[in-house]
Amino acid sequence: MKKGQKLWTRDELILGINLYCKLPFGKIHKGNPEIIKFANLIERTPSAISRKLGNFASFDPSLKERGIGGLPNSSKLDGEIWKEFYNNWEDLAFESEKLRAEYGKTSIEIISDISEEEISKLGLERNQLVRMRVNQSFFRKSILAAYNYTCCITGIKHADFLIAGHIKPWSVDEKNRLNPRNGLSINPLHDKAFELGYMTIDLDFKIRISSVISKLIKNDDQVGFFKKYDKSPMILPRRFLPDPEFLKYHMDVRFKG
Repeated sequence: MKKGQKLWTRDELILGINLYCKLPFGKIHKGNPEIIKFANLIERTPSAISRKLGNFASFDPSLKERGIGGLPNSSKLDGEIWKEFYNNWEDLAFESEKLRAEYGKTSIEIISDISEEEISKLGLERNQLVRMRVNQSFFRKSILAAYNYTCCITGIKHADFLIAGHIKPWSVDEKNRLNPRNGLSINPLHDKAFELGYMTIDLDFKIRISSVISKLIKNDDQVGFFKKYDKSPMILPRRFLPDPEFLKYHMDVRFKG
């Protein structure tokens, strides 16, 4: 460590991974307004933040699989916190959002846009609702950022038309319901088809459309919404590549063939 340089704390590193997950990979640089904002929040320089996010990239397994390396000289604590976060998305995602609220001197309800009216309307316990909404928001932001706000099927580029869908349903695998490698940036129509098993993605990241589609939909133009993508490669994310284990589950268990 250089003279005068202060060590990163556990809380700062958790906040750093939170930001790493939410920024598109090509926008991790010192001029990014989100990096500048975070730098001011924890009293570090934008250059220091961008370097630290580059350190995190060196631990990202999906980047390693593609031969993409992050910045060298990461610390032992960097690796430990990354591993802690990566192996427990459910708790660490929520913890990172709580820290974000604390550092910003606000509440987690405010940064997550959760109103008292909503809590009352849904009839859920406050802590239960807050945790659910916070984690849903984190997952969506992480997935859309990984895909650079692009639908992995159609290439549509607009957040309003995109869903952060699950490959392996959250009801089946609670441990991985916030794991970004279990997510797809996808439009609502194809998300529903994927959820119901009328389409899948194989281990070569190619889209497969079920033959059942033609039996369900008789209009050729409507069938075309699906058939034209059959055997086409999906649009891959810049990081958090879909985990083969989850894709295999979907093909073997959910896909109607």
